[in-house]
Parts: sequence; structure tokens; C-alpha cells
Amino acid sequence: MYQGPGHYPVKIEVISQAGHCANGHKVGDSWLVEHVTPSGLCMGAFNAMFPRLSILEFGGAFPWQEDKDEIPCACPDAKNPVVFRLTRVK
Repeated sequence: MYQGPGHYPVKIEVISQAGHCANGHKVGDSWLVEHVTPSGLCMGAFNAMFPRLSILEFGGAFPWQEDKDEIPCACPDAKNPVVFRLTRVK
């Protein structure tokens, strides 16, 4: 589906997981965000990544990012952390 100029899908991928994830997320799990919240993705993790995801979706970047199309993000469960990689799909 066409999203307009400067509007990109974002791939979410689990790149690290320690302890016990209550949602069962594991390394290699992935989702593509286009217009709706991805099915099966933990809402706490999605809430934590949403600001970063929005930046990528609309073509922006943080000045400290080495790769302007990629941002790491961790879920809020510090005892059982899941780390995600958000990647702008061009």
C-alpha cells in the first residue's frame, strides 16, 4: 500500500533476549509495521519503541545514530530484557 513520500514501513526484530519473556519473544522473531500495531507483539515493548518507530517511519533519525535507518530498543522489563532492532524499510 502506498504511504506517501517520506512514510516508510518499519521492521521490528528481536536481537537479544535474557531471562523469561512473558510473551515468549525470542531472538529472530520479527514484525513489519505499516498501518496497525503488529499482532502478537508485547504492548509494553511496543509502547517503549513507539517514539523511535515513529521517527523511522517518517524519515527522521537521532543525531547519534551511526546507521540512520536503524535504532535499537529494549523492552521495559529490566529483569527479563528483550532487545529489538527497528529498521526503516526503503
